[in-house]
Amino acid sequence: MSETQGWGTPGHADRYRERVFAERAQLSAGLDDLPQQQQRVLDDLLEFNGGTEFGRRHGFAAIRTLKDYRAAVPIQDYAAHAPLIERMAAGEPNLLTQDAPVVYFTSSGSTGDHKKIPITRRFMKTVFFPFYYAAWAPLIESLPELMERPDAVLNLKHDPLAVPPVTTSGRPHVGASQVDFGAAFGEPLSAELGTAAPWATLPVDVAPDDHLEKMYLRLRLAVQSDVRGLIGINPAMIAAVPYQLELWWQRIVKEVRDGTLGGVPYGDPDPERAARLEFLAGHFGRPSPAHVWPQVRALFGWSTGVASLYMPGLRERFGAGVRVLPAPVAASEGPVAVPLDRHPAAGSLVPSAAVYEFVDADEDLGPGAETLVAEELEPNRDYHVLFSHVGGLYRYAVGDVVRVVDRVRGVPRVLYAGRATRSDAAGERLREAQVVRALGEALASTGLALRNVACRVEETAGEAPRYVFAVAPEAPWLESETVRFARLLDAALAAESPGYARALRERRLGAATLRLLHIDAFQREWHARVADGVRPTQVKDRLFRQDESQWRRLIAASDALRGEGT
Repeated sequence: MSETQGWGTPGHADRYRERVFAERAQLSAGLDDLPQQQQRVLDDLLEFNGGTEFGRRHGFAAIRTLKDYRAAVPIQDYAAHAPLIERMAAGEPNLLTQDAPVVYFTSSGSTGDHKKIPITRRFMKTVFFPFYYAAWAPLIESLPELMERPDAVLNLKHDPLAVPPVTTSGRPHVGASQVDFGAAFGEPLSAELGTAAPWATLPVDVAPDDHLEKMYLRLRLAVQSDVRGLIGINPAMIAAVPYQLELWWQRIVKEVRDGTLGGVPYGDPDPERAARLEFLAGHFGRPSPAHVWPQVRALFGWSTGVASLYMPGLRERFGAGVRVLPAPVAASEGPVAVPLDRHPAAGSLVPSAAVYEFVDADEDLGPGAETLVAEELEPNRDYHVLFSHVGGLYRYAVGDVVRVVDRVRGVPRVLYAGRATRSDAAGERLREAQVVRALGEALASTGLALRNVACRVEETAGEAPRYVFAVAPEAPWLESETVRFARLLDAALAAESPGYARALRERRLGAATLRLLHIDAFQREWHARVADGVRPTQVKDRLFRQDESQWRRLIAASDALRGEGT
């Protein structure tokens, strides 16, 4: 059965709800058994993959404990796994995992190259599906009406491909949101909310890499439905929707009135809906998601990192009382944590999915770094996260930093704090999570709000380098407010990072400065990157913009908008 066929059929919602709640209950029960669960996961991956090239090379057969495993296997990133992954993708078996990959998930690496993450049946059954199902429990528990109609949810990340790209061995190499889990893994209940909506599979021809046109067509169809929730995972996709409504508004209204889709006849003309949309935009001065879909109740996606700075304002554009429910802390390579209740940002580790290790985020993450286990983590601290699982990734440094919020029955509950990238122009060793917290403190102290933000280090001849923050304000900032914000931001950065404080004190760094951009600058730049062919799910918020071309592109987007007088 195709994964989208079930939604709307009798009994499907009940079966889906039962599966989701059962997986959550199972994961929740496992929180009482953390050390034993972790040992079982280790035993399983050692036994199952002991005969692989990687397993033989690292002596899996002789390993009994996590201490043995740490001694035998160095901390590794994607580059360390890549040689074996490339051989797997060419069709060679039994290298990282005994189980042959069914697909390869794609994920953007730090260089922009597309990773190939091998995805096996064993991985999906034991690692992926339990956390994946459980992740939807808080959403459907609090808002069961989202399951009542196929078009109640606008799923922004759903992007099926009729002819997916493949590896040398012929396996699909696609994003997780492009895989039909029902067809590929026999899991028809895994279809997400919104994947059976009229816009889920576009009824008109569009080039596979014309992502902007696909987004337009889905939005054009969705304005004629009573959407109650949006799923984005990547919050930048949700943040794009208000901008897209304004950008494409005249085209959308005309097509609704004429009964066309991408210029092709589709359905009946709907002049009444078109007139209503025009009235709303005229009455309020601009189109807004809250006016187009007045019954929206929830946004589902990552709500931390840079998104935590703009999410309050974004939520308001979708309507009063709209909730933001956090997506799991996870990557294409595997899960880290999943919210089991309605905590606004954090989720519990998934002890049955992977063996987790951690390194203090202020420490360097090298092959021989000393790691901590979950029981050793402390609240309000940041950590690099590593995981090992039966899918063939071992002591894998995913490149994310998590922050411990609290514990649930002894198991740490964590949130995504930011990428592990550091900025270090003068010994400050400044991390993304520290900058986000400092920005949040300065915003709270001043009462200001922003649409998005990025920063870089700039050097001027004869002066110490300094951080420049490009800020798109939610509303205009007064000059006095801007000066005060910069001063408070510098103080907050110094409080977060002893290295930054020393560099300021010793005048190796100058005081931070601000560059205020057009309110839509980041959205214009986001659209430009999507227009270049990057899938929207992979165009994420980027705080550190040291690359000159990236910075210039952002500034150019702001200048163009101001030149247009928008």
